[in-house]
Amino acid sequence: MQPTSHITSNWREPLSAAAYSTGVSLHSHTSLSEETLSFIQAMSTRFPGVGLLQRHYEKLCLKRYNLKLDFHRANWRPPLQPRMAYELEAKQIRRLGLYPLVSITDHDTIEGTLLLRAVPSSRHIPMSVEWSVPYGQTEFHLGIHNLPSGDGVEWMRRFAAFTAAPRSEDQDRELMMLLRELHEQPQVLIILNHPIWDLHKVGESLHLTELRRFLTEARSCIHALELNGLRHAQENRAVGKLARETGHLLISGGDRHGLEPNANINLTSAANFTEFVEEIRVDRRSHIHFMDQYRQRWEQRILRSTLNAVTDFPQFMSGWQRWDDRVYHPDQHGEMRQLSQLWIHGKPPAAVAATIQLVRLGGLRGVAAPLSLAFPGVNELEQELEWV
Repeated sequence: MQPTSHITSNWREPLSAAAYSTGVSLHSHTSLSEETLSFIQAMSTRFPGVGLLQRHYEKLCLKRYNLKLDFHRANWRPPLQPRMAYELEAKQIRRLGLYPLVSITDHDTIEGTLLLRAVPSSRHIPMSVEWSVPYGQTEFHLGIHNLPSGDGVEWMRRFAAFTAAPRSEDQDRELMMLLRELHEQPQVLIILNHPIWDLHKVGESLHLTELRRFLTEARSCIHALELNGLRHAQENRAVGKLARETGHLLISGGDRHGLEPNANINLTSAANFTEFVEEIRVDRRSHIHFMDQYRQRWEQRILRSTLNAVTDFPQFMSGWQRWDDRVYHPDQHGEMRQLSQLWIHGKPPAAVAATIQLVRLGGLRGVAAPLSLAFPGVNELEQELEWV
């Protein structure tokens, strides 16, 4: 069956949701999602200035704190606790007059989903994850949605074992076996998230080559390609073109990390998530609806998301209020600790504090707009929405 991907926007077709009963939020993150800082290491090899700055702080940290900077192990966490993240997504969908289905996909963990399932109002939430998958010379992020409740923990063990294994010639073949096994479970939905984004900076040409090889090998085990709500329109259009070439369906995925709800959702009349999966996998139809926030300049939205990561929230639970409570780094003994616990006297160095203050200043009204003018406007979704 030929895939049918229908795409609308809230600013051009505000009544699109009227024909449906349910809205589906896919791909969002909670405070339990470990977000890698390894991209800093990758940037240092591509941009000499970043490399110089990194080496300066490496020496400073070793001298003052007896710590060796480790961007591969260090990570940061989004600000919203699982319950807060769920309600943010559900509230946006309810405002459209729709029943919300929310699939939380933290990086390589289902802990947030398990916590939400203990709450009556979110007990129906699917068991989902964003799995970081090494493949060839690059890495992909797969949204694995609606794992069987009884097997979710075991699947996470298998995912972790595969990801941690040393790279080998047999690894790609083992990955395909895992994907086929997942595909054989009809209620599971497998989405290739932000497929074109060279997240780990292996080089755009190499990443695209590996992407096409992956889609050829995986074939029908990948049920849809994601139009990402935090990637700019130019990239999403390229994903639409790729989907036409490979015969894949398109699907929404907001990729929310901060306080802004997902910038796109799927519209459906499915009564539950399993019915929605059948609509995608069997009927091969998908209605993606972009919300108003996607019309805003991409640069400003990314700036706001960054601001959320470095903002203090006094109203949050103790131990999670400061931005450096949400950043983790190994201590002198290799144990992961909150950054706030590693500072001398509990305060960040003056240079770090000044940098954070500069980022916060960029988020103020009247400053963000001029900053965004330094970049070419690549979103401009209001001009054209010819994805497919």
